Amino acid sequence: MQSEIYKKVREFKNHYPFTVAWRLKQHSKVIDLHLNPGEKVNYAFAAQKNANPFDIISTYVVVLTNKRILLGQKRLLFGYFFTAITPDMFNDLEVHMGLLWGKIYIDTIKEYIPLSNIQREALPEIETCITEYMMNEKRKYVKIKGE
Repeated sequence: MQSEIYKKVREFKNHYPFTVAWRLKQHSKVIDLHLNPGEKVNYAFAAQKNANPFDIISTYVVVLTNKRILLGQKRLLFGYFFTAITPDMFNDLEVHMGLLWGKIYIDTIKEYIPLSNIQREALPEIETCITEYMMNEKRKYVKIKGE
């Protein structure tokens, strides 16, 4: 049985086939392990987690849920990398469009996450999904904190 995350990443990859991404099923399994009860997947895409357009071996699956942004990569031999970004940790988002591919930079309180080798046409969709999600979640967070 295919996971919901893998299906959404495959939809993204089928819609934007020039995005450089490998081993999507394995990377999706990492995110599946860390989904919390009640967490709903809203959007998923794949990208290279680096700023170098020639480094094509660091594919990550990026998932927006109703609670946070999740990034996962299954290592080749053993283990995996996983990052979760909650709305209170999110600072900013940058989009850079190049000649062939684009980059998304997610700025958090603790780190700056570069996501590269994304098909140019996918950039507005990704930016809209992340920005709309974070603006809505930050509004909720401010209300809760301010009460």
